Amino acid sequence: MPIAFNTWTALLNNFVVERAAFTGVEIGILQSLREIPGFIAFTTVFVLLVLKEQTFAVLSLALLGIGVAATGFFPSVYGLYFTTVVMSLGFHYFEAVKQSLALQWLTKEEAPQVLGKLLSVAAITSLIVYGALWVLLELVELDYVWNLLISGVICVVLAVVIWLGFPHYESEIKQHSNLILRKRYWLYYALTFFSGARRQIFMVFAAFLMVEKFGYSAAQVTALFLINYSFNWLFAEKIGLLIRRIGERKSLTIEYTGLIVVFTSYAFVENAYIAAGLYVIDHMFFALYIAMSTYFQKIADPADFASSAGVSFTINHIAAVVIPALLGVVWISSNAAVFLIGAGFAFCSLSLGQNIPDRPAPGNEMRVGKVKLSENPV
Repeated sequence: MPIAFNTWTALLNNFVVERAAFTGVEIGILQSLREIPGFIAFTTVFVLLVLKEQTFAVLSLALLGIGVAATGFFPSVYGLYFTTVVMSLGFHYFEAVKQSLALQWLTKEEAPQVLGKLLSVAAITSLIVYGALWVLLELVELDYVWNLLISGVICVVLAVVIWLGFPHYESEIKQHSNLILRKRYWLYYALTFFSGARRQIFMVFAAFLMVEKFGYSAAQVTALFLINYSFNWLFAEKIGLLIRRIGERKSLTIEYTGLIVVFTSYAFVENAYIAAGLYVIDHMFFALYIAMSTYFQKIADPADFASSAGVSFTINHIAAVVIPALLGVVWISSNAAVFLIGAGFAFCSLSLGQNIPDRPAPGNEMRVGKVKLSENPV
């Protein structure tokens, strides 16, 4: 996944500005379109009536590769909208199924560390990708089209290798085959919603700030990603261990407090080097998101994992579909306002996070506002 998606992410802002003359409005619309497949991720449960989760994950990975490979050949507004949706369908379905399988296959004790290790593996891959991109952009001067094509094709080929080379595992607990919303998961849903809103500030506007306001080249943006993923490689597994030691509430409190400071700083930064430092610090907090997954694993019925993975992705993307386009319009008048709104989202998350109990479990999902364990799903 990182081979294709991170290449697309690293090249997107420069590619759309240089080849399709995007402004904040067009990039906001594109990012909103990119989030629509995440919004409909609840349909995963219907696909799983036909396909096994592992099979669906591999097919989604291949679709991601196809979308990325095609991106460079459509350097127009509508062409980029189309290839982005194709790429995003593969990416979001893959991520939803991956989360479900991880929660099914990992015990509650090992989940924080192993999820951190998975981030480290992805980070190592990302470092290789960004290092190769820097060489291809700076030394070889290879055009965007070929960089995107190569990474997309590699992703598709690896999907075929995974399909042919690995056994198909069976889950111990049969998953529900219908959509499930439980009242006792309401805190997880709320945190997920604001996480989706807040994440867009980093994914869309922090990266765009580097290019539009400070004039960073594609190679310089790639260098920032190299620093970001070096951190994940070195510390993600250790962060997983930290979450296991101090618990989800304290871990998420650290993340949300840090993001309030970073987003507020984005609003007023005028120095390109300080902005780059904020961008790196911003990314460092992402590893703490593991605490959201382990919190849900501790409170949920194991048979809900597959259905809830799609539902949580949809909730995460309710705000994500709307916010990039709306804030793209705000961006035209004031990029500072966009980041201050992001700080507001982080504050909402911080407030909600204080409701996570010290020992989350079925029947002990939150400190205030508990719902009976016997409640029926919606």
